[in-house]
Order: sequence, then C-alpha cells, then structure tokens
Amino acid sequence: MTKTKKPEGIETTTVPSKPQQILNVLNRDGGATLAELATLANWLPHSTRAYLTGLRKKGHVIDSDKVDGVRLYRISSSLEA
Repeated sequence: MTKTKKPEGIETTTVPSKPQQILNVLNRDGGATLAELATLANWLPHSTRAYLTGLRKKGHVIDSDKVDGVRLYRISSSLEA
C-alpha cells in the first residue's frame, strides 16, 4: 500500500470532536440552550440531557438557569479536585 502525500501549501484544519464542540459551547459566557446543544450534536433532547449528566459524573460543574422561560446550561468550573 502506498501513502499519499498531502499537497504542499494546502493547510488542513481539524474539526473539534462533538464532545469538544459541546464543551466549547457550554464554556461560553451565556452558555447554551438545550435546543442549541441538541442541534449541534444532532441528538434528541433526552440524549443531550443524558450527555450533560455524564459530564456532571466526570466532575464538570454545570449550572442551569432559566432566563425568560428558556433554560441555559453552562460550565461554571471543570474537574473539581
């Protein structure tokens, strides 16, 4: 099997993984709504909430606030010691 070389002068960008994208959105100052997270991950709302629960079990502190009738989620701090 031969390896193909990347053409010179062309830069490749790596797209963050889905979990990293979710963490990036949750780290925003305003946080994210459940709908934003579900759309980003292409998951159903119950799967998205389950993922947030998994993040909590891994040690992330996720704040949940209701603003104008919409729940916002954001990470207040990560991996507490």
